Amino acid sequence: MKYSALSIGLFAGALGAPPSEVFMRDDVQTAHLTFHTDSCPETYALAVKADGSTVETAHDGLDIFLIDAPDYLAYSMCKFQTPGEVTLSTKLASDNVTTQIVLSPPQPVLSVRCEGKCLGTYVACYTSSGMLVGPCCNGFCAADLCRPWNTGR
Repeated sequence: MKYSALSIGLFAGALGAPPSEVFMRDDVQTAHLTFHTDSCPETYALAVKADGSTVETAHDGLDIFLIDAPDYLAYSMCKFQTPGEVTLSTKLASDNVTTQIVLSPPQPVLSVRCEGKCLGTYVACYTSSGMLVGPCCNGFCAADLCRPWNTGR
């Protein structure tokens, strides 16, 4: 079989092109966070662009013990500034879907900074060639798609 240099070049160029999945990750994501206080039912919401800029919460008098992060991998990709030392952990909310960040001990969150990209639910987490596209925002990768934590719901 004979191949012309032109057809080989075109074929090689097509293989070297980035997968289409990469293009959907180029926009800056927004983390939609809900902060829950320790001693009362008061909450507040904050939308933080994941571009590395710091967003002040303007709620430095409220002790926060839980942060809902339904659409962004905030535990790994956000930095929460508090007045004292804090230990962060994660758990699932009572809906068995939403990731929550637990602050121990509860204290005010002064600012939030998020950076990085993650993939939404039912988005391909691997390319057709087996390359990882990115981490799932709120769930896990199974059968090449980001799945919600509670798949039996």
